[in-house]
Parts: sequence; structure tokens; C-alpha cells
Amino acid sequence: MAVRKLGKGKIKCRQCGRTGGVIRKYGLYYCRQCFREVAKNLGFKKDS
Repeated sequence: MAVRKLGKGKIKCRQCGRTGGVIRKYGLYYCRQCFREVAKNLGFKKDS
């Protein structure tokens, strides 16, 4: 598999290494699946 040098595919989740659906806002760098697991520990709470 080729290593990405540019674009969205270069950014990986810091926990699992996935390249799809990575949340970069606030410097999180978690994919959406991992974010759901760690969000509460980071201080995020579900909106209604």
C-alpha cells in the first residue's frame, strides 16, 4: 500500500490509524468511531 503524501488520506486517527472520517477540529485527530469512545473523557457531552 502506498503512503499518502498529500490530501485527506494522509491524516490518520491517533488511536487506530484509520484515514477516513478523521475529526481534526481542536487538534483532536480521532476518527469518528474512536471519538465516540473517548469523547466523554475529553469533556464533550451529547447535545440532547
